[in-house]
Amino acid sequence: MKTVFLRMILTGLVCVFALALPLGALAADAVNINTATAEQLTALPGIGPAIAAKIVEHRAAHPFTAIEQIMDVKGIGQAKYEAIKDRIIVEDAAPKAEEESAPKKE
Repeated sequence: MKTVFLRMILTGLVCVFALALPLGALAADAVNINTATAEQLTALPGIGPAIAAKIVEHRAAHPFTAIEQIMDVKGIGQAKYEAIKDRIIVEDAAPKAEEESAPKKE
């Protein structure tokens, strides 16, 4: 009885670790939609060169502040969003060169 219980615990621990590894890999492979190149965006399921170009064009005028905003890009609806939402992140885009060199107004 004790052996069966220990096997169940060990099996449960193995399952937990086996599930945790892919989740960590997904976080490491997440695509920042504010900084990714068109080529990097095409690695996402359902995103080809045309939609990747639309994402890059859209974010130039409207940087993303939440991943859901990617649905503002023509060609990305709810279904495509559901397919990529676990693989995308939003982090601040790098500051523009003119913002860095411009004197601050007081």
